[in-house]
Amino acid sequence: MSAALVKELRERTGLGLLECKKALAAADGDIDKAIEELRKSSGMKAAKKAGRTAADGVVAARVADDGSYGVLIEVNSETDFVARDENFQGFVGVVLDAAFSSRQTDVGALMAGDLEAQREALVQKIGENIGVRRIALIDAGSGVVGAYVHGNNRIAVLVELKAGDQDLAKDVAMHVAAVNPQVVSPDDMPEDVVNKEKEIFTAQAQESGKPPEIIEKMIGGRIKKFLAENSLVEQPFVKDPDVTVGKLVSGAGSEVVSFQRFEVGEGIEVEKVDFADEVAAQLNG
Repeated sequence: MSAALVKELRERTGLGLLECKKALAAADGDIDKAIEELRKSSGMKAAKKAGRTAADGVVAARVADDGSYGVLIEVNSETDFVARDENFQGFVGVVLDAAFSSRQTDVGALMAGDLEAQREALVQKIGENIGVRRIALIDAGSGVVGAYVHGNNRIAVLVELKAGDQDLAKDVAMHVAAVNPQVVSPDDMPEDVVNKEKEIFTAQAQESGKPPEIIEKMIGGRIKKFLAENSLVEQPFVKDPDVTVGKLVSGAGSEVVSFQRFEVGEGIEVEKVDFADEVAAQLNG
């Protein structure tokens, strides 16, 4: 196993060098599989996410005045320096205007024509690659949409409520930005995710040596806790932990229908290059 792979697994799990080497060997170098097996054998609750990505940029949101619909966009640059450039910010505003007015979520269709020409001109001017990565739209119909954008434009959220007002929806969106739930309610959690967690909890519980009936209760309790921790309506509201988000919304005669959360660079895999090796390669080239 490469030293870099072992190092990453150690950073993500906090476990020892030998244990990480063995886990990677058993998983044929698959780091996600190694983490899953380590969770089963060591009782580790979770692993840190992979090292930070180099993809930068901003997210932006806009909601109709009547709260009937809203859009989110993510526009990427290579560095934070460019993400703060006024020319880049101006381009983001133009893209947001176009997505909002057209309600278009297909990036290719939105960018066709003048917007793509503007992007190419900006790339030439700034000297960094710039791209519109994704667009999301929530149309509330008879409900209401609220938005929250974190101060540094790194996280943006749209929340759809069945009823209520934009202020309530914005409060829930702020919660989503801070806590990052996976789903709206426990019933929305994908079955494969629940089954994988159940498999991990089962392996952990069996290590305890307790009777099967006790193990079954332990697993049931842990699954219930997992669903509560990762479901929006079950989470304690960030501004008032004594009440869940579900109770907060239902108390206003409403219900959470859906949400969309964008965070800059999430899910983008970026090749890590050692600076010394890069310089050496350039000299040898």
